[in-house]
Amino acid sequence: MNQIFNSRDPVYLQVVRYFKEKIATGELQSGQEIPSRREIAAMLNINPNTAQKAYKEMEEQKLIFTERNVPSKVTNDAAVLNSVRDELIMEAVDTFIESIKPIRVPVEELMQIIHAKYNQEPSGE
Repeated sequence: MNQIFNSRDPVYLQVVRYFKEKIATGELQSGQEIPSRREIAAMLNINPNTAQKAYKEMEEQKLIFTERNVPSKVTNDAAVLNSVRDELIMEAVDTFIESIKPIRVPVEELMQIIHAKYNQEPSGE
């Protein structure tokens, strides 16, 4: 599990986002077990309390559920699972619009640029 944390957002929220991205891309499926808090802390080299806080946040957002003496699992709630992808898309679009609006690029030109870039082949990364 390779995760690089930025210095501007709380680590526990970055862990939550990591799980959301895995859910949105289908790498984590409904009902799938996820690593324990201790395992995630070790894998990501973070404080176990940070992992605990991330899991608590995911439980509050109903992304995961935990039953006694059973590993945490991804929610079975289809509405929650579907909303994760939409949330990530809207978050990215909002950030993009906030940064591009001051430049005053006409929407038609912007859409052409986005379309070209989105369909561009990745450069040997």
